[in-house]
Amino acid sequence: MKAVFLCENEQNVLNVYDETARERIRGMAELDSKCYSKADVLSAPEKFKDVEIIFSTWGMPGFTEQEIKEFLPSLKCVFYAAGSVQYFARPFLLCKVKVFSAWAANAVPVAEYTVSQIILSGKDFFRQSRLLSQKRFDEAATRRGAHTGNFGKKVGLIGCGMVGSLVAEMLKRYDLTVLAYDPFLPEDKAKRLNVTLCPLDELFSSCSVVSNHLANNESTRKMLKYEHFISMPRYAAFINTGRGAQVVEADLVRALTERDDLTALLDVTDPEPPPPDHPFYTLENCFLSPHIAGSAGGEVVRMALYMADEFNRYLNNEKCPYEVTLKMLETIA
Repeated sequence: MKAVFLCENEQNVLNVYDETARERIRGMAELDSKCYSKADVLSAPEKFKDVEIIFSTWGMPGFTEQEIKEFLPSLKCVFYAAGSVQYFARPFLLCKVKVFSAWAANAVPVAEYTVSQIILSGKDFFRQSRLLSQKRFDEAATRRGAHTGNFGKKVGLIGCGMVGSLVAEMLKRYDLTVLAYDPFLPEDKAKRLNVTLCPLDELFSSCSVVSNHLANNESTRKMLKYEHFISMPRYAAFINTGRGAQVVEADLVRALTERDDLTALLDVTDPEPPPPDHPFYTLENCFLSPHIAGSAGGEVVRMALYMADEFNRYLNNEKCPYEVTLKMLETIA
């Protein structure tokens, strides 16, 4: 099988597909070591007419159905060593090209990061650390006496897809009660994850920590609003490692301004980063991080290895757990 790397950012391919991943792929396919762009494909169609497999990562270009049929007529599969495929997958799927995503590999660091923030939020680490650094000892002591501790607390997960489910699995080792809002989560899976399903309003009003893992689509944008944030229990924390677009940010700012006991931990915003004059920078109860929850540094190689393993399963006609379907695009991130 003829395989190529296709990406608008060659450095991303070099970072993600290390030599171990490349050698594994070379053992299964005729792999061109160069990274090509969409412009390369459109300008030299003869070179790509026999390509059957594409390997990519962040920077995968989008194609129309007509372009796929005309310029990639032999294409069978796209292996995407990154997370969301929403922006490019549909035309390929409509052309009967299989798409595979390393969302499960990318979910691992996101879940690890989220669980660490949940536990630190339970200890009120972020607010008390800031107060102590400002020598506001009495205020830190008040919060410590009123809030600190994880035992028996309620944690809410918004969305139990790949990341949310992994977070729930990791939280089993803690003495926490985990609630979840996910209209697509079957009761039997919720039971296996040891989570209790509940409406979104109830989740916000009853949980000391709420973590967002919603899929990013039209139905979830601007879904989290003022009435949700303002209803949270005293000293509660909201964590967002999902997408900033799912939050009405003006509503979150309003709630954080009116309730200085609340805390927001935002790894994602809309846009990223926020505009220079955004209140997120000056609110004492808002903590920003630059979208670092997902795979970074050496963690990115895990995604390429997941796709190499998936390619091997595909070649051997085995079940491929990371294949994306048109139906899945309705609910996945």
